[in-house]
Amino acid sequence: MNERLDFFNRHIKSILLVALCSATSGLTVYADTLPASRDQVVGMLERGETDLSNLDLRGQDLTDLDFSGTNLFGVDMRQADLSGTKLRGCNLDMALLRGATLTRADLRDTSMFATVLAEATLKYSDLRGARVMGNLQGADLEGANLAGVRASADMRNQPMGLVRAELSQAVLRGANLEGAQLARANLSFTDLTGANLAGANLTLADLTGADLTGATLSGATLTEAVVENAIFRDAEGLASVQGFDSVQGKSFAVFD
Repeated sequence: MNERLDFFNRHIKSILLVALCSATSGLTVYADTLPASRDQVVGMLERGETDLSNLDLRGQDLTDLDFSGTNLFGVDMRQADLSGTKLRGCNLDMALLRGATLTRADLRDTSMFATVLAEATLKYSDLRGARVMGNLQGADLEGANLAGVRASADMRNQPMGLVRAELSQAVLRGANLEGAQLARANLSFTDLTGANLAGANLTLADLTGADLTGATLSGATLTEAVVENAIFRDAEGLASVQGFDSVQGKSFAVFD
C-alpha cells in the first residue's frame, strides 16, 4: 500500500480514478486478501481462471508458470520469483513487484500502468510491445528486449502533474530498445552501455548522468532531451540522431 501511495504522490495521481473506474469495475481494490500459495495459483490456472487480481503473492515461488492473458491487476508480488514465467498479454496495472525476480520472463504486450518494479531483476526478459508506465527505478534490465516498448508520457491526460516512465538508476546494459517509445521518460543516471536505441523516441527524456558508452543511437530522436553529464563515449550513429542540436546540457555531456 505504501509503495502505491509513494508512486502516486510522485508521478501518478492523475490515473487513480481512471484505473478504478475503467479497469476494476466490480472489484474491491486493495481489499485484504489471504496469501495464496504456489499450489493454489497452479490450481486456479489449471481450472482456467483468468481473473487473479489483487492476490497476495509476496515472496512466492512462481517460476515457469503460465499466466498468459491473465488479469493480475493490483497483485502483490513483492520479492516473488517469476523467473521464466509467461506473462504475455497480462494486465499488471498497479501491481507491486518491488524486488521481484523476473529473469527471462515473457512480458510481451503486457500492460504495466502504475506498476511498481523498482529494484526488480528483469535480466534478459522480453518486454517487446509492452506498455510500461510505472516505477522501475533501480531495476536490472541487463540484456532485456524492450524493442517497441510503449513508455512515452501521454500528454493528453496530465491534470495532476507529469506521469511518465521512471527508469532512473536502472541497469539497461546491452538491452535492446530499438524503436522504443520513451518520450519524457526519466532515464537519469541509467546504465545504457552497449544498449541498442536505434530509432528510439527520447523526445524530452531526462538522460542526466546516463551512461551511453558504446550505445547505438542510429535514427533515434532526442529533441529537447536533457543530456547534462551524460556519457556518449564511443556511441554509434550520433550523426543521424534527430533533434540533437536542441538537447539541453549538451556542453556538459561527455563525448570522448
